[in-house]
Amino acid sequence: MKKSIFAVAIFAIALVFSNNLTAQKFSGLDKSPLDVTAFPKSHKEANKVVKVTYSRPQLKGRSVESLAKPGEVWRTGANEAAEIRFYEDVKFGGKSVKAGTYTLFTIPGEKEWTVILNKASNVWGGYSYNASEDVVRVKGEVSKSKENIEAFSMVFDGKMTLCLGWGHTIVKVPVSK
Repeated sequence: MKKSIFAVAIFAIALVFSNNLTAQKFSGLDKSPLDVTAFPKSHKEANKVVKVTYSRPQLKGRSVESLAKPGEVWRTGANEAAEIRFYEDVKFGGKSVKAGTYTLFTIPGEKEWTVILNKASNVWGGYSYNASEDVVRVKGEVSKSKENIEAFSMVFDGKMTLCLGWGHTIVKVPVSK
């Protein structure tokens, strides 16, 4: 009897202390939250052709040009460089690209942006960008939005064109099978 009471007491003490060991402290929402866009857009559609994972910085009174500097390689979002995954071979900006996962970099410009698919993976920012790992470089068509887009955004339109929007700038790159 004494052994069973002692065992229960030890178990209860272990349970109390184990709670402290397994308690988690979760961080708040990231300042540039992670997001995903895909084609087809429907969340119910399992057979995606392409999916982009990226973080969404906000302007917060700053200009696009101060955050994505013209003429310089940009990670195309915040935090880790954006990743684009093609589930089948496609034409990206008219150039053939094999199915696979690539890092998506851009070089902003006034009339066009250079959009780059790069072989590097697990990349933080654009600091370790290496042009020798580029798979393709294409020109993205620039247009102006009437409305201000506060948070950097990416979406695929109904024709599978990748659209990047931020501030009053919209950049489009066609994707096709």
